[in-house]
Amino acid sequence: MGRSAYIAQLEQIPYREAWDLQRAIAGAVFCGGFPDTVLILEHPPVVTLGRRTEPGELHIPQGAKVEIVETDRGGKSTYHGPGQLVCYPIFDLTRHGQDVKRYCRDLEEALIRTLVPFGLEATRIEGLTGIWLERPPRKIASIGIHISKWVSTHGYALNVDLDPAPFTEWITACGIEDAQFTTMAREIGRPVPVDEVRPHALGALAEVFDLDFDELPAEALPALTLESAPGRPVQRAAVSK
Repeated sequence: MGRSAYIAQLEQIPYREAWDLQRAIAGAVFCGGFPDTVLILEHPPVVTLGRRTEPGELHIPQGAKVEIVETDRGGKSTYHGPGQLVCYPIFDLTRHGQDVKRYCRDLEEALIRTLVPFGLEATRIEGLTGIWLERPPRKIASIGIHISKWVSTHGYALNVDLDPAPFTEWITACGIEDAQFTTMAREIGRPVPVDEVRPHALGALAEVFDLDFDELPAEALPALTLESAPGRPVQRAAVSK
């Protein structure tokens, strides 16, 4: 039996709304009265800018219907859109080893396991960020996190079934020049609904982090507050993979 945790399986919601929800839950998790919580959802088209985004990364064509949001996660620019599974684990890392590098490795492992049932052998590539398929290297998932007071926000984005063109035509995604991006649908050779991937993503997270998920009740949503609670050292980290 794993540690009790909440899962909220949301539909397509705006990026800023999801970010506000993450921060509200993170405050409650930090105060100790709320379990680890995972949000699984999709976003309308949005380009997010991490802390290391540099001038020249954006080359979005005029008139493109996409929001641009500066965030507090690690890394550079990336793209989210319908057909991409976005996972935001809001974890108290004092319950998971209190090790940022280990947390990133565990997220990578969860992604790798998520893809196995679809016959996709994903991997890490030394010197490159994210999760890849090889020969030739093709990026299929990105990781970008923020940690404050040992509580994580942001997470990963898995390309399920969307047009990957914005990763190269609108931005220099993740700051990687000439990177190839792919999707599960392209690799499998058939349409893949995001809903088909959700249970595998949830199962992989449960295995890797030893969690036992219950649906997040609507009445359990915390009050929207970013108040910090005293008594625990502050650890801030922003990492992108």
